[in-house]
Amino acid sequence: MTVNKLTPNLYTDDVESCVKFWVERMNFVKTVSVPDEGKLVFAALQAGNIELMYGTWESLEQDAAVSASIQKGTSFLFIEVDDLDAVLKTMDGVPLILPVHETFYGSTEFSVKDPAGHLITFAHFAGQ
Repeated sequence: MTVNKLTPNLYTDDVESCVKFWVERMNFVKTVSVPDEGKLVFAALQAGNIELMYGTWESLEQDAAVSASIQKGTSFLFIEVDDLDAVLKTMDGVPLILPVHETFYGSTEFSVKDPAGHLITFAHFAGQ
């Protein structure tokens, strides 16, 4: 068996603000959008080979089998980047949850939250 792709699928009450965060700050492109009653309820975003999806909690709750098994909470993304300083500049105005710091496992990193409250850690490993 080979895994061909892994795409985080995150949930929020406001898909549009999450799309704006990734498009404006990290140069992702919105590849799929699903509107419903004038608001975005699902979107897929892509940058190179990286894909990320957002849907609404409300849409999950419409499927009884799924609704019975979900637990709302924070998701965590760990993203390795080639230029941490450049990413830090794009996050200007976004509160840092963890400031830039060195880790015991050899990375320099910092963490922010997206508009939905999901924790995103950006990391750079020396020599990469």
